[in-house]
Amino acid sequence: MPNNLRAVTISRRTVRLILTLHGLIGLVDTAELLAAELVSNAVRHTKGPAALRVRWVDGVLRIGAWDADPEPPRFPGESADSGEDEDEGEGEDGRGLGLVRACSELWGWQPLARFGNRGKFVWCELATA
Repeated sequence: MPNNLRAVTISRRTVRLILTLHGLIGLVDTAELLAAELVSNAVRHTKGPAALRVRWVDGVLRIGAWDADPEPPRFPGESADSGEDEDEGEGEDGRGLGLVRACSELWGWQPLARFGNRGKFVWCELATA
């Protein structure tokens, strides 16, 4: 998907449609939120393209977003260069990842290349029960 904030809305609607069609209604609201946060981070904090992946395996839904920036994701208050906390009130960078961490059973990231571009893949998992 192109680097555009409209990708967030499209991702939310796409996840809702996919899960509804597959009878996974109980996961829709949380999955929609998580997909939106992952895609939002990908398009807000990078300059290149992004991609969303939704996968269902053995009762676990994995949602992930690839972006063209190989740098690790950052959490609220974490400095980009030192990894240490910054003063409060420094903006809202990383708060979406806080939601991902709080609303999913498991999450992570890994360096990944796609279409010849280096980048990272940030993912999270939801279980049905």
